[in-house]
Amino acid sequence: MTPETNGPTTPSPARIRFALLALAMGGFGIGATEFVAMGLLPDMAADLLPGLSAESTDAANAAAGWIISAYALGVVVGAPTIAAAAARWPRKRLLLALLAAFSLGTIASALLPTFELVVAARFVAALPHGAYFGIASLVAASLMGPGKRARGVALVLSGLTIANVVGVPLITWLGQQAGWRIAYLAVAAIFVATFLAVAIAVPWQPGDAAATMKRELRIFTRAQAWFALAIGAIGFGGLFSVYSYVAPLATEVTGLPTGAVPYVLVVFGLGMTIGNLVGGRLADWSVRRSMYLFFAALAGALVLLGVTAEHPLGLGAGVFLVGASAAALSPTIQARLMDVARDSQSIAAALNHSALNIGNSLGAIFGGMVIAAGLGYVAPVWVGLILTIAGILLAVGTFALDRARRRRGIPLPSVTGALGAIGD
Repeated sequence: MTPETNGPTTPSPARIRFALLALAMGGFGIGATEFVAMGLLPDMAADLLPGLSAESTDAANAAAGWIISAYALGVVVGAPTIAAAAARWPRKRLLLALLAAFSLGTIASALLPTFELVVAARFVAALPHGAYFGIASLVAASLMGPGKRARGVALVLSGLTIANVVGVPLITWLGQQAGWRIAYLAVAAIFVATFLAVAIAVPWQPGDAAATMKRELRIFTRAQAWFALAIGAIGFGGLFSVYSYVAPLATEVTGLPTGAVPYVLVVFGLGMTIGNLVGGRLADWSVRRSMYLFFAALAGALVLLGVTAEHPLGLGAGVFLVGASAAALSPTIQARLMDVARDSQSIAAALNHSALNIGNSLGAIFGGMVIAAGLGYVAPVWVGLILTIAGILLAVGTFALDRARRRRGIPLPSVTGALGAIGD
C-alpha cells in the first residue's frame, strides 16, 4: 500500500530533512515564477507586443505590466478559494495537485503565442500560490515537531527569499541570453523537480477533519481582518510599484547596461532576505511598533530611491532598503492577520498572500499608468510612496480600533495563540 492508505508513520531524521528541503524548493519555484517577469518585462513586451513596442517602448512596458498583475490577481482568487475548499484533503495529495498545477501553468506561460493568452496563463499559474504556502507551512511545522512551528513556516518562506537572491537573477540572465520563454521553461523544471521531491520525501498527513467552509469564511465577518488585509494590499503596493519596473529604471534612468539588471535584482533579493529575518524577530517583540517602524523605513527608502536613482550607488542603496523594509513588513502583517483571524486560521494563512498580491497588482497597474502617461520610470517610486502612506494610515486605524475595544473591556487575541493554532 502507499503511505497515504497506510496512514501516518514516523519518518526518519534524514527523510524529515529531505522533506523540508522539498517544501522549500516549492517556495523557491514560486519566488522564481512570480518575480522573474520583473527583470524580463522589456523582453516580454518587445516579443509579445511588437507593434506597440515599435511605436513606444514606454507604452509597451507599461502594457506588459498586466503580465505581473494577472499573476497577482490569480493569487488573490486562488488562495482563499483553495484553502477553504480543500482544507480536508490529505496534505501531501493537495501539495502534489498544487505543484502539478504550477508546472502546467508555467509551461503554458512559456509556450502560448499571444500576449492575451500569456496573461491568462499567468493568472491560472498563480491560483495555487497561497494554498501551497499555507499547506506547506503546516506540513513543515508538523515535521519539525513541538515548539518549532515558527521555524517550519520560516523554512518554507526561505525558499522564496533565496529565489530573489539566486534564482530570479540567474533565470533573468538566462532569459536575456536565450529568450524569456526559455526562462519560464526553467521555472517549470523547478516545479517538476519539486513535485518529484515531495512525492518521494514528504510523508502522508491528514487534512483538517474539523474544517468547514463556513468556519473558514467567518474571517470575512471581522472588521479587523479587513483592516489587516487592506494594510497588506495597499501598503505593500509600495514595493511592487518599484519592483515591477526595476529593469527599465536601471537601464533608462540610471543608465546601466541590460546585463546589469540581474545584479540589481540580487541587491533587491538580499534586502528582502535580510528584511524578512529582521521582521520576523521584531514582530515577536511588538506587532504594532514593528508595523509603524517598517512602514516608516519603507517610506524613507522610497524617497531615497526617488531622488538618487540616476546614480548607480543611489539605485543600489534604494532598492536594497526598499526590499528590506517591505520584506520586514510581510511577517508583521502575517502576525497581525493571524492575530485577528481567531478560528479561521487556515484561510488566514492563505489570505495573507492574497493581500500582498493585491499590492503586487496595484503597484504594477498604477506604476504602469504613470509610465504610460509619460512621467518616466522614476514616477512609480512616488506612486509607491503614496501607497505606503495609505498603509500607514490604515495601520493607525486598526490599532486605534484595538484601543477603543480595550477601553470597552473587549479582550484582544494574542499573537502567540494565533500562531500556535497554525500547527494544531
